[in-house]
Amino acid sequence: MSRKIGVIADTHIPHFKRLPDVVWQHFAGVELIIHAGDLSVLSVLSELETIAPVVAVQGNIEEDEVVRKLPIKREVVVGHCRIGIVHILGDAHNRERVARQEFPMARCVVFGHSHIPLNEDHNGQLLFNPGSATDRRRQPRCSIGLLYVDDDVRSVRGEIIYL
Repeated sequence: MSRKIGVIADTHIPHFKRLPDVVWQHFAGVELIIHAGDLSVLSVLSELETIAPVVAVQGNIEEDEVVRKLPIKREVVVGHCRIGIVHILGDAHNRERVARQEFPMARCVVFGHSHIPLNEDHNGQLLFNPGSATDRRRQPRCSIGLLYVDDDVRSVRGEIIYL
């Protein structure tokens, strides 16, 4: 059985007025959405929940309501796949080590913060950053992501989607 998960981060609403309409198109049919922090306000979760259930963590730029409601890090299990979620996962020089320390049993670690998409497997652990759906910063385009969990062959792979 193959499962599709939507992944989004660094939406920074209301600084950016709203999520791009194309997010709904790309997330159609997902069974879960992961938000890797810096949503800023809880209403972002309500919007995304019109598509599928949402799990989220707080980022480093959040309103108080978000900090009170969401954890700094968490893990979820989708099919056979344990997924770690955190907003900040060290820097480019130590993120592999930090991922192994923070989520030693996770097959995939989802993070945000940099606004730079990343989809790399490191010794059996997928490190996945969807980039930002609203703030491209130094990137050519905004982006989101999809994870595909295949229970039959016990695999997970990521896809970056440029908006």
